[in-house]
Amino acid sequence: MTDIETQTVETDEPEHPSDGGSQASAGDAEPRPRSSEANWSKPVDRLALGAVPSSAMNLNVEGRRLVGPVQGFGQLWQKRYRVRLDGADVTPEQVISTWKEEFGSFWPKGNSFYGPITGIAPGEVALLNLAAPGHQTLSTGVMVIYADDESFTFMTPEGHMFAAWITFSSYRDGPTTVVQIEVLLRSNDPFYEVSMGLFGHRQENAFWSATLHNLAARFGVDASATLDQTCVDRKRQWKNAGNVRHNAAIRSAVWTVTHPRHWFHRSGEA
Repeated sequence: MTDIETQTVETDEPEHPSDGGSQASAGDAEPRPRSSEANWSKPVDRLALGAVPSSAMNLNVEGRRLVGPVQGFGQLWQKRYRVRLDGADVTPEQVISTWKEEFGSFWPKGNSFYGPITGIAPGEVALLNLAAPGHQTLSTGVMVIYADDESFTFMTPEGHMFAAWITFSSYRDGPTTVVQIEVLLRSNDPFYEVSMGLFGHRQENAFWSATLHNLAARFGVDASATLDQTCVDRKRQWKNAGNVRHNAAIRSAVWTVTHPRHWFHRSGEA
């Protein structure tokens, strides 16, 4: 039988401490069911990336396949980050519209999101330059597999830290608009799985908590995010251990060592 471990915590935003925010209850309303085919991306065999700034580290996206939790290696986790926009006169549709238009601006400093000119829409692919330990940059990407007026979902490529689906949504809980990030993930390979135990979960939780804090601030709300996380499956999928050959962290580090000009340059903020 599958072991299930559940934790509920309130997370403090690391760069902008706040004492606001209350935890959403289990009975909160959820986003409306998805139904329109037009909101889903068409199937793709391999990713194709559009134009990106020359200053960006452009690795580990072009030609890669998408991978979800089924193709991952590590333990299966479900995480849900929420922030309540108490007192803000804003609808879920307005939140999602702003989030799509300014997505990378809400990320913690040192991380860059190079989205397509056409914006966040089904089928679009984005390049990510993420801050990694040791003042390194990890280059990877995401594809938008779903988008509507109240939510959008990313899927990760081979070599990404996670084999994951990441859904960003907003909905009403009574008079209050709630913003949510829901992640279903496995680490992609044994190297990442060890990293997750050492610092990866903590770093990932801080990243999305900071993102929600910054998004709430955009609407004049000073609030901390809450986190519910569940280890759905403790088993590791050893049949997928070979995913390490695509590891974006290793490939990014090797590229950096062999490109000295990059030693003195960190990609700018999105």
